[in-house]
Amino acid sequence: MTRERVYLFDTTLRDGAQTAGVDFTLDDKIAVARLLDDLGVDYVEGGYPGANPTDTEFFSAPRTEKATFVAFGMTKRAGRSAANDPGLQGVLQAKAGACCFVAKTWDFHVREALRITLEENLETIRETVEASVAAGRETMVDCEHFFDGYKANPDYALACARTAAEAGARWVVLCDTNGGTTPEEVAEIVRAAGTVVPAGRLGIHAHDDMGLAVANSLSAVRAGARQIQGTLNGLGERCGNANLTTLIPNLKLKSEFNRAFDVGVPDEALAGLSQLSRAFDELVNRPSNRYAPYVGANAFATKAGIHASAILKNPATYEHVAPDAVGNHRRLLVSDQGGKSNLLSELARVGVDVDKADPRLDALLARVKERESQGYAYEGAEASFALLAKRALGRVPDFFTVESFRVMVARRRDGHGGQIAVSEAVVKVTVDGEPLITAAEGIGPVNALDLALRKDLGRYQPYIADLKLTDYKVRILNGGTDAITRVLIESTDGDGEVWTTVGVSPNVVDASFEALTDSLTYKLLKAGAAAP
Repeated sequence: MTRERVYLFDTTLRDGAQTAGVDFTLDDKIAVARLLDDLGVDYVEGGYPGANPTDTEFFSAPRTEKATFVAFGMTKRAGRSAANDPGLQGVLQAKAGACCFVAKTWDFHVREALRITLEENLETIRETVEASVAAGRETMVDCEHFFDGYKANPDYALACARTAAEAGARWVVLCDTNGGTTPEEVAEIVRAAGTVVPAGRLGIHAHDDMGLAVANSLSAVRAGARQIQGTLNGLGERCGNANLTTLIPNLKLKSEFNRAFDVGVPDEALAGLSQLSRAFDELVNRPSNRYAPYVGANAFATKAGIHASAILKNPATYEHVAPDAVGNHRRLLVSDQGGKSNLLSELARVGVDVDKADPRLDALLARVKERESQGYAYEGAEASFALLAKRALGRVPDFFTVESFRVMVARRRDGHGGQIAVSEAVVKVTVDGEPLITAAEGIGPVNALDLALRKDLGRYQPYIADLKLTDYKVRILNGGTDAITRVLIESTDGDGEVWTTVGVSPNVVDASFEALTDSLTYKLLKAGAAAP
């Protein structure tokens, strides 16, 4: 059976840029365009040339090699010719292969927002598309508020879509701008639009205000849409847009869609989707959603012991697709709800070889559950779990012993009439029977402790020279000033490996120090440092 082509349109750099807290620099935009080009999407919408200096500079040169680079703008103003509309001309002059114009299709908006007649609005759509086609651009129209407009006045909404198609638009994209439409409504309205727009020229642009953007996009495809607009990790204003990192695996891996439709994302790019999703989050300085479908760290994580036991026998018992298809991996979490199957799986995953009949495993499992009840969370701190397991099996040498540490925080004048807070730490350790005392000053107590601890570890100093702390998280486990505190520290080294360690204590500095010492011990073990 011949499969129909579904085209993927990414609007991360335009609609996604409206996300609260997200601001793209020019370098960011160039990097994201490269990620998208490598992924295999068909269109990359870069923004609105002329709207701001960054977007104007971004469109001064083509930014994609395989995907069609798209400039976004508004339809021309009523009462002006296309040639005399600066906004329209700015879009047409951008170094882009395609132009996407947003058009009002809800009669309420035409009258109240634009303050023009319904017929004048149709003329702006027609003349804008004709000018873009005449300029040699692949042209598409985003029919803003199309679904709300159809519900209010179906004849006029359809007239807008028909006008865009008849004027030569390659794509007529139906927008659920407010995100308030259900999948059943989407299917019905897309089919209605299919009576005025030729087959293969309808698209869908869904927002996620009801959590239905992905479902609505798939419903639109079933009803005849052949272009899907979305964003990486579902970025977008308010609750976001349709999430391409969810849509792409659905289209590629689910038989309902992959038997009928083809997308431009190759299998090897799909296998790198989890890494791409996390790399994008790093670029925009946002924490990754651990619970995101397909690409989240917990997407294939199992905590219950009976589930883990079944997965070890056959992963299909609790997994709807193979994790490696999207570059993710299976995790059987070691926790107070997990059993021996979880423990054995996690030991194998972190590289701890042990016979499943080893009597020490029961004691290790009991120790894990005891520490979890105290506030430790090994499902997010695999390095500390590996150390706990190896210590139980007698495989962790005492590289160094911490005799004591002390931290002082003081506020001082800064010489400019203001005040600054400084921290000083003193750490005493023993290495090879020799006491070593180091002191350091830092921007905070944990930074000062880290600097002091790593200042002198005797003969182990060369092994930790490339160690860096890359993230620090604090979680209060119960209320009050005497609350138990959990600290997670993420570390990396020159090999590019990243690991996380955990510490728990009523004292946040003590919890931090525990996580710090675990990180150093893990690094020494990883580097093959000789035992004392």
